[in-house]
Amino acid sequence: MKDLKYLTAFTIPLSAFIGIYFKGYWSFICPVYAFVLIPALELLLPVSTTNYEGSERVAKLDNKLFDWMLYLNIPLVYGLFYYSLNELAVSPLETYEIAGIIFSIGIVLGTNGINVGHELGHRVSGLERFLGKLLLLPSLYMHFYIEHNYGHHLHAATREDPATAKYNQSVYSFWITSVSQQYLNAWRIQGKLLKTHHRSFFSLYNDMLWYTLFQFTHLYIIYYIFGYNVLTYAILAALVGFLLLETVNYIEHYGLIRKKLPSGRYERVREIHSWNSNHVMGRIILYELTRHSDHHYKSSKKYQVLDYHDTSPQMPFGYPTSMVLSFLPPLWFKIMNPRIPHEMKKAAI
Repeated sequence: MKDLKYLTAFTIPLSAFIGIYFKGYWSFICPVYAFVLIPALELLLPVSTTNYEGSERVAKLDNKLFDWMLYLNIPLVYGLFYYSLNELAVSPLETYEIAGIIFSIGIVLGTNGINVGHELGHRVSGLERFLGKLLLLPSLYMHFYIEHNYGHHLHAATREDPATAKYNQSVYSFWITSVSQQYLNAWRIQGKLLKTHHRSFFSLYNDMLWYTLFQFTHLYIIYYIFGYNVLTYAILAALVGFLLLETVNYIEHYGLIRKKLPSGRYERVREIHSWNSNHVMGRIILYELTRHSDHHYKSSKKYQVLDYHDTSPQMPFGYPTSMVLSFLPPLWFKIMNPRIPHEMKKAAI
């Protein structure tokens, strides 16, 4: 039964469905659940530093249930997404109800969409990577696959990484720099990959062109079926989704920086270069994303066996709570700045 704990991640789309179905003030139940109730539960529930070892670890890796709990997000995300668009198209709604539905579906796109797409995007199987990209599509963030896998994992915790928040940088400033620079970086990386294999810009292997085509086709289908207003709502929901991802990016590496060696290269990424949290609620809701150091150590490692390292810098709260704190920069700086290792803080100034 313990293996089924990750089904808790489905409570986010469930809360969104309840809000969309009942409308009225219920339309805000998902944002309240995600940013009020879950942080409250994180404060009440204990942390767990347990790692799986030996035969137990092997059993977790061999259990396909953990994979199917990820795959199930695909029909859930797409089903809820198009259900919400239909409700926005046919139901007489007040402005506040529209806002609640947009935020609700955006939260689902960020948590059960991009976050699960990130996990699948690191898998060895080509089919699983395809499914991961499929989950990035509704958030219009397919370029994330290229920049994250070929950019962020190489440059994390360095000044060259747009997905690493600088010391004393607010989350709002980070949204602008990270979103814009990651997109541009994805094109640069794609260009280098094409050049390495002696392929032209218009090659069938230019994934960035395909992502652009898929995303515009996705938007055109929404416009064709539901009209201009609903298209606008879908774009706003995508905005909420990828800004949720960028908020997670913000807290994952905030203020942490790798040493630059005499050779001019950076030291390798270690467990001290990511913020971690062992708060149980955030762990299961986000499929162990909060054990981020181990993910950077071996990115293809499946979420159910990610390890806790006692040398990793620990957040005082879980990721959901920390995301809420990041929206209040003075409070965030007051809590987090003293926790940044002195040598890293010194290098950042």
